[in-house]
Amino acid sequence: MTFSTRQLRYFVAVAEAGQLSAAAKELFISQSAVTSAIQDIESQLKQPVFIRTSRGVRLTDTGTALLPKAREILRMLEEAAEVTSADATLHGAARVGVTYTVMGYFLPQHIQRLAARYPNLEISWLEMSRAEAEEKLIAGDLDFALLLTSNLRSPALMHETFVHSARRLWMAPSHPLAQLPQVHLADVAKHPYALLTVDEADRTTRAYWGELQPQVFIETTSIEAVRSIVANGNGVTILSDMVHRPWSLEGKRIETAIVSEHVPDMQIGLAWRKGAQFTSAMRTLYDYFHGQFNAPGLST
Repeated sequence: MTFSTRQLRYFVAVAEAGQLSAAAKELFISQSAVTSAIQDIESQLKQPVFIRTSRGVRLTDTGTALLPKAREILRMLEEAAEVTSADATLHGAARVGVTYTVMGYFLPQHIQRLAARYPNLEISWLEMSRAEAEEKLIAGDLDFALLLTSNLRSPALMHETFVHSARRLWMAPSHPLAQLPQVHLADVAKHPYALLTVDEADRTTRAYWGELQPQVFIETTSIEAVRSIVANGNGVTILSDMVHRPWSLEGKRIETAIVSEHVPDMQIGLAWRKGAQFTSAMRTLYDYFHGQFNAPGLST
């Protein structure tokens, strides 16, 4: 019995996302590729690792036993790869502004990889708002900003988007909207709505609602608060797959569904000042993120 790295990576992604479609988006591959990998694992084990439901998947006992082992194998392989690919010859420094959502839900794994790959590259990661990051880039106080590129305002900046994360409706399994075969914004508008305000999420939300308006009963900068409110059945929200977790802190399930109307995805990438001359450290950072997400074949 032999599992490939790819199969294990896809399995872990599905287990964490709770949905095949969400895992495929996070992996930047087709859903059929994820499905095929899971089927290969189940064929070798001669047992299912997931139970399919109308809203996604959940682990079987076999899947639950496999998950920590798969994570450990992937961790060890990643550590081995970083050791062999480390480049100690590169020296330099870079200052990068990072907005809240990117800092909490995207950046940590890349900090680890960059530190292992380029041990002599000094990167300062500074959390700040989008507006502050734009100001500091223009003033020359930052080399890059890692942020939601869909929120950028200044024409004095260049940017490249690396990640597109779909926004979906979040709800408790027992919520009335979870029983609908198709959900429209008009359906969502009939229920209490938890509005996240961090990283200008409130501005983004109101922009795509058009003439309709969500029935906002709470506004907060805390994603965990929104997660718990939704899982408890007290409200619903629409947020990106990147910040979605299938469970609240209290261990309650959170389901997701696609909204019929167009909801713009969350876009993450690098921004820099127009005309800026890339230092070797900046070029290394840019090439790293470009390679992680835009390498040939990665989004097939």
